[in-house]
Amino acid sequence: MDQPRNEFISWREVSKLVSLIVPQFDTVFDSIVIVSPSGIIPAGMLAAAAGIKEMMIAQVNFPPDSELEQSKLLSWPNFIHFPDNEQLLEKKVLIVNNAWGAGRTTWAIHKRVETAGGNPCTCVLHYNPYRNLLKFKPDYYGAITDAYIIYPWDIDQAGPARVLLENGG
Repeated sequence: MDQPRNEFISWREVSKLVSLIVPQFDTVFDSIVIVSPSGIIPAGMLAAAAGIKEMMIAQVNFPPDSELEQSKLLSWPNFIHFPDNEQLLEKKVLIVNNAWGAGRTTWAIHKRVETAGGNPCTCVLHYNPYRNLLKFKPDYYGAITDAYIIYPWDIDQAGPARVLLENGG
């Protein structure tokens, strides 16, 4: 399988994506559930732009791919952090991640919010329909891509050489 194309984006491009997403909202959200760690910065920017004050963290871990060769979609993730059901009950919840590739992480959190009695919607900066393993897609997204996106906070933390090395580039 070919390596995906890498695309570096700037802080300005992230801001533009946020400004494209917020007008798409067709409801007022009570809270945001942040997919940690990748959704922390986009969630903060979206919360500020949309005036959403309540934010909660969800962190999910899927078994390594080496353990899933035959059953990638059959595994259920381990929820490392997740809000209490009472915090989600009857609330309109925006679930925010940086990107939707396979979609498993964001969708697992969506289903867990729904099970807790919340009304979830999903939101990402980038949606990659070519990697999506599900029949679902995010409710809101800023752009469609076929690339592996490298965000400015990834570069700021690790430097471009390390980011590329860790992602096969």
